Amino acid sequence: MKDDRQSPFRDAHMDRKAAEGVPDTPQTRSPAYALAFADEEFLCRDELRPVRLQLELLKPEMLMNEAGIESTIVLFGGARIPDPVDKASARTETLADLSRFYDEARTFARLMTEKSMASGGRENVVVTGGGPGVMEAGNRGAVDAGGQSIGLNIVLPFEQAPNHYVTPDLSFNFHYFAIRKMHFLMRARAICVFPGGFGTLDELFEALTLIQTGRMERVPFLLFGRAFWESIINWDALSDAGTISADDLDLFKFVETAEEAIAEIEGWGDTAKRGSVPGR
Repeated sequence: MKDDRQSPFRDAHMDRKAAEGVPDTPQTRSPAYALAFADEEFLCRDELRPVRLQLELLKPEMLMNEAGIESTIVLFGGARIPDPVDKASARTETLADLSRFYDEARTFARLMTEKSMASGGRENVVVTGGGPGVMEAGNRGAVDAGGQSIGLNIVLPFEQAPNHYVTPDLSFNFHYFAIRKMHFLMRARAICVFPGGFGTLDELFEALTLIQTGRMERVPFLLFGRAFWESIINWDALSDAGTISADDLDLFKFVETAEEAIAEIEGWGDTAKRGSVPGR
């Protein structure tokens, strides 16, 4: 991370380097003597959780600001949805059928990135969770267009690494799901949700809740694959029961193709009812 600010104070990097060369004594070997900001064990203590939360908020925010990212197009979707080339290895017939959405996500990201690059590459940059499946397709589409994209990865109990298509300098790793979801939405100009599992549903409903309650500005909210979404969520039942209002069903729209999604986003300013401004 680059910091070009001028300061009359001694640089923290200099003191951290100097501290490595102090005489070896019982005092200097003690964990108490380590510089607090260079002491990994100290930073991982439970009492330091507020500091870690702040760091996870600040680091991606600062790096995206330095990269000139002004707005994003969010792609949520399942990690298990395969590239159609590999659909024969899918664990279920349904996953094999859903592989078409890998291609739609890739095409959508390519088209959106081409439009972003035509206007300078700072607006409407594709952001995904940085993993496999639909996330890989989104980052891959940006590469197809010759542009950059963001990946917001998270440490999981099983082995995981960012997909190979995320722009390296925009590939972030998180410990806290909550801060990761904040970064998904802080610059969002549109939210596109492809078929997925628990993680995708979590992201979908948190974003919808923020918009429904006026905590986030209303943006195009597109669900790819009406048949999938209507088969797993009885949206009308929620409205009929009164647990949501009928108007809440207008917060999102179903689309089937990349081109349809692009048209919805481009036509948004002419038809949308705007909500409140998000509190950043």
